[in-house]
Amino acid sequence: MQASTAYLKTLKDVFGFDGLRGGQQSVVENVLAGHSAAAIFPTGSGKSLCYQLPALHLPHLTLVISPLLALMKDQLDFLRSKGIAAASIDSSLTYDESREVMRSVKAGETKILMISVERLKNERFRQFISSVPISLLVVDEAHCISEWGHNFRPDYLKLPAYRTQLNIPQVLLLTATATPQVIDDMRNKFGIAQENVEVTGFYRHNLDLNVLPCREEEKDEALLSLIHSVPFPQPTIVYVTLQQTSESVAGKLRAAGVAAQAYHAGMASEDRQRIQNAFMRGEINCIVATIAFGMGVDKSDIRAVIHYDLPKSVENYSQEIGRAGRDGQPSVCSVLANRESVSVLENFVFGDTPDLIAIRAVIDEIGATPAGKPWEVMLTRLSRESNVRQLPLKTLLVYLELAGIIEPQFSYFADYRFKMLVSAEQILSQFDGERRQFVEAIFQCSPKSRTWHSVDFDALWQGFSAERKRAVTALDYFADKGWIELESKQMMDVYRVNCLEACQGEQAQQLSQEMHALFLSKEESEINAFMPCCPCLKPIPV
Repeated sequence: MQASTAYLKTLKDVFGFDGLRGGQQSVVENVLAGHSAAAIFPTGSGKSLCYQLPALHLPHLTLVISPLLALMKDQLDFLRSKGIAAASIDSSLTYDESREVMRSVKAGETKILMISVERLKNERFRQFISSVPISLLVVDEAHCISEWGHNFRPDYLKLPAYRTQLNIPQVLLLTATATPQVIDDMRNKFGIAQENVEVTGFYRHNLDLNVLPCREEEKDEALLSLIHSVPFPQPTIVYVTLQQTSESVAGKLRAAGVAAQAYHAGMASEDRQRIQNAFMRGEINCIVATIAFGMGVDKSDIRAVIHYDLPKSVENYSQEIGRAGRDGQPSVCSVLANRESVSVLENFVFGDTPDLIAIRAVIDEIGATPAGKPWEVMLTRLSRESNVRQLPLKTLLVYLELAGIIEPQFSYFADYRFKMLVSAEQILSQFDGERRQFVEAIFQCSPKSRTWHSVDFDALWQGFSAERKRAVTALDYFADKGWIELESKQMMDVYRVNCLEACQGEQAQQLSQEMHALFLSKEESEINAFMPCCPCLKPIPV
């Protein structure tokens, strides 16, 4: 009773709420009772409070894994507005800012730390966080851990192992969408008891869900009719499968007088950010997007979500329509459906299943690593050379990690270039003695092409015995001071090879077959996921 009274007082005093909803209360009390738990609540049902409230009553750090920087920022702003000591370690922080967060965490001053799952690939960060007592691991968007779910992120597969390595006693999984198979998969991976899984259902009364059977050649007309049926201009998302469809449909809508913009992963990141910001501000009211648009988009007044193409699965559909009507007002969710779209989805799934020869090529690459040396890999290059798309390639590497073949150490950018914002003489004048000589060496080994200097780290080492790490630290410092504009690209991932012999000879062939079998199992599950017994997919009579 005392514990119950304590958390209810915190709920009122810190968060300003008089009580919890049914699902929230069950999850919070399970966590405070020392149990691991899972919360599968629809969007807008207060999943975040299920960890934020217990975190203030747990003795040590609450570590939150979040898949998107924008989601972290929103939650951090909320927590700090309530006076809660919360922080993140992410790519937007300077070196000094990261060090200060780490000091605060180490000192026990920070109660909630938010990171991306990729942060745990860094061996130095793992060493740091392993020295910090952690009460609770929170996995936001937890469906990303399941190969059978939508938005699968390979690095999430390693979270159960990280939990064991970091000796974290409790886990809380949060997601808005998960099929029974995905829920069981998540629960089993973290050893969560069935009675500690809280599912409140996905139905939201303010969403009008409908499916409109129509042939491919009729879809443009049907889309226009739907858009005009919603009091316009009101915020609308049109989901498509392919990037080129995003561009073509947006163009057709503009030609029909609808101010629409395309959005997809093939666009420059600054263009995507500009379009998303304009949509959030209400300057653009219609986005024609692939699934690249969505996670982190928390706009309350979206009045229509239209699927021009079939969603990849029921989970994807639930996640995508969950962006409509978050203000509780009526919103329309429509699917333009026919069987012709199914083949496109099948091709995506088959394209994510590398063949045995391609898998063997990747394993041979690892097997060629000199004994005792790390394996350094640039994913874009390996993807191109092995003919394996980047997502399945990342999945393969995670499978190999879980099998104990390789172990991630750290990542670094292979290429750096900079543009002078002040003269080299002004920068050199800030240093004396050996430091000045070191800065001179950096400039000497950074040939200029028009306005950009490209750093030649090999020349820097061979000519001056200057270490790469020190040079990068110096360049970051120059950029922080506003002396140069710094760009980095071509990420290199460094792995320790723990079982080199498994990647050579007959053992390599056996390992390749085992990896291929995992992909085939995943393929079968995904094919089944978007073939529901739905009347709208029956052939349309002529």
